[in-house]
Amino acid sequence: MTFLLLPALLLAPQAYDPETEAVMNRRARPQSVAPARPALPIPPQVAAPFQACLDAAVEAPEAGVAAANRWRMEGGGYYARQCLGFAYARAERWGPATISFEQAAEEAERAGAFVQSARLWAQAGNAALAGGDLAKAQAHFDAALARGLPDGLEKGEVHLDRARALVALGDGVGARQSLDVALEQAPQDPLAWLLSATLARRSGELSLAQAHIARAVQMSPDDASVALEEGNIAMLTDHADVAAAAWARAMRLAPDAPAGKAAADNLTRLSARAKTP
Repeated sequence: MTFLLLPALLLAPQAYDPETEAVMNRRARPQSVAPARPALPIPPQVAAPFQACLDAAVEAPEAGVAAANRWRMEGGGYYARQCLGFAYARAERWGPATISFEQAAEEAERAGAFVQSARLWAQAGNAALAGGDLAKAQAHFDAALARGLPDGLEKGEVHLDRARALVALGDGVGARQSLDVALEQAPQDPLAWLLSATLARRSGELSLAQAHIARAVQMSPDDASVALEEGNIAMLTDHADVAAAAWARAMRLAPDAPAGKAAADNLTRLSARAKTP
């Protein structure tokens, strides 16, 4: 029976799985360390130097670091520290980026810009996550949520990023709680449905896994990691034909990526076992 193929196909050591992809390969999502929108319109005297600083960081991260530090010394406040964090993130210098976003968040809070502070704590959390400091990442996401964000996509993304940190920390229960909020607040993000489906599969909630991977496939049909997980869940639910088709799609979409290679490996194992008397 195809169900008996599961130990060899899914539980054998693999270099890739969707949770690893969600936490590591996608750890520096563009929106995660992009400049947060201000809680209030930026004062005119701040808008121009802020944009100039960001532009410098985009063009050359180290030039952005220098520009942000100059502006900070001239009294740029938390906007300057925010730009500094952004510049460090552009350079993938995650430790200094985390510190800069932390300092920006604290300064914004002292200035009474609480929503902006929450957004900056979320950016600090993503910088910490990208740098592998998982406990700090969780703490910063908690800080962001504690300071209040309006309902909608932004709050959902923070819960999703918190779930990514908790997955990496091995806290499946906490990750599920944050993912449920993320799915409610940011249902348009296919990564949330993918990670939710993977957690559901691993906890044995196969009906939930099927429903959530179906949403991910609908929203992101050209994502190899989604196709790989679709195949994993199909195999668990005794649909080897669906699994083979999904893995073949993953392999076609990204033959040289970890997801495509894992799918190809699964297809090879499935084929070999099908030929075994």
